[in-house]
This record gives sequence, C-alpha cells and structure tokens, in this order.
Amino acid sequence: MPHVARASGKPMKIAHAANELHPGHKLATSFAEALEELMPGAFNVLIFPNRQLGDDKQLLEGAVAGTMDVTAVSGVLIPLVTGRLAMNGWQLPFLVRDYDHFGELALGDVGQEIQNDLREAGLIGLATADTGQRHFLSVKDPVTSLDHLAGLKTRIVPVPLHKQIWETLGTSPVGMPYGEVYGGLETGVIDAVEINISSMLGENLWEVGKHLTLTGHYPWHMTTLMSERYWDTLSDEEKAAVTEAGRRSVTATLAYAKSQDAEGRDTLKQKGVEVLELADLDAMRARVADVTAEWAAKDPLIAELAAAAVQTGQAK
Repeated sequence: MPHVARASGKPMKIAHAANELHPGHKLATSFAEALEELMPGAFNVLIFPNRQLGDDKQLLEGAVAGTMDVTAVSGVLIPLVTGRLAMNGWQLPFLVRDYDHFGELALGDVGQEIQNDLREAGLIGLATADTGQRHFLSVKDPVTSLDHLAGLKTRIVPVPLHKQIWETLGTSPVGMPYGEVYGGLETGVIDAVEINISSMLGENLWEVGKHLTLTGHYPWHMTTLMSERYWDTLSDEEKAAVTEAGRRSVTATLAYAKSQDAEGRDTLKQKGVEVLELADLDAMRARVADVTAEWAAKDPLIAELAAAAVQTGQAK
C-alpha cells in the first residue's frame, strides 16, 4: 500500500520559508512528487513551509551544519552564508530575460556548475528555479519613470549586490527581514519594495501597496539544497533519484511561476492594485549595466553565466 510504503521509507525533512501559494513551495512539493515517481515508497518526505522551522538564513545555516536534511532557500543568501559567490550571478540586473531563458540556463552546464560549487560549503545543490520575476511596489505614488525612484526608502535583502543595484538606481535601500515588509509598508518605515507577484499575493502586500510597476529587473531564484550529511547516507541509486527529481522540479516550478506571474497581475487589479509600466525601462537597464561587468569579475562562474546568457541570444 502506497501510504504504508512511504511511511516505512527513509525519512526526509524539507523546510522552506515561503507560503503555500509561493513557487518556492512548488519547488519543494514537485521535488517530493518526482522522487516518489522515481523510487516509489523509498522516502518518507515531510515538508515544512511558512517559516515553521526558521527563516531562510536559519534553514540555510542548518543545512550547512547538517541539522537540516533538505531546504529550499533564496539563492541571494547563499553567498552571504557560505562565501560562495556564484549564486549572485542569477540576480545580475536584466541578464535573464524570462522564465524560459532561466530554465535553459539553470538546466544547462553553467547552472549545474554553479550548483556543484556549493560542495565546497558542504551542500548538495539539487535545483535552482526562478520563483518570480521581481517588480517594484510603492505605497504613496505610482512609479512610471526612473526619476520617480529617487530617494524612495526601498526594502531590500541586505546583501552587497542588492545594495549596489538599488543605490545605483537612486533609491535609499533599507535592509529588512521578509516577515517585516507588510508592517514596514503600512507604517511608512519603507516607501516601496522590490518584490515578485507571488509574494504580494501570499503576504497580502496588496493591502498596503497599491502601485505595482512591472520592471522584471531580475529573477528571484530559490535553490533546493541537501546537507552533505544526508547525502552521504544515500545509496548510488538514491543519489541518482534525488538528482533527477531536482531537475524535474525546476521545470515544474518555472511553469507554475510563469503562470502565476501572468494571472496574478489580473488578480491584483481586481484587488485594487494599479499595474503600471516603466516608461523608460531602457534607461533603467542602462544605469545598472556596469554592475554585471563588475560582478562578473568577482567569480569565474558568474562570468560564465553572464557569457552563457548572452550567447543564447536572449539576454536583455
């Protein structure tokens, strides 16, 4: 019986910080589903969403320490915790065109090399997916030109790449934990946030931010990571299965995120959010163009990703 077979399988605990609407949850559930298809009953997978076992940073630190079996975390935090810089490459501004382009790169050679680089930190990279193109949400006034960004107190993840990008664009970046964004927008501690549509819906940010400007400035990538401790308990057959399950989860997550991004815009409009275009998006791209070259020089894998994006003929 499937339920009994699964219950008697090898225990695997997967934790992440996203809510059940977020593509990050799809990354976890599609991995578990693929693993069951590949090795029925071999694993008893339990998934803990919604920061039940900690926030992104805590979960990542647990995977490094070996106290977490598997976690799906925001890729931008991986360099901060591990010192491995290559994951920054996915968020070079306007490098990755869209969800399809992300999948081509993530499932290609350079995507695998970036995941393999994490072995140096005691982590097994199983999947990296775009869980939502980032846009710009403001509270008081609509942002329809680059000049409108000037001086806006904008929530960022407090990492060097994001700080540089948003200072270059003229905002006043404010580092703030994800769970505090709603309150920050509501109380005026921040004026705006760069965010993906799934997070706007899942965290009800549409209640306080009514002006969404579609910029698609970079993907929000999440990576499924297995601790080296757990990996070392697996047989060769099990290792092959979790590796393939990771690849399958990328495809499933990208399809979900792409659909949610498109459909979510209509949902937000129905909730009273003004969905806008940036009139001078090309000027925004031009202002941050030098960031890519600067960060490509920091790590050969970032340079390789940037080159691969251009070589596909799809980079913005």
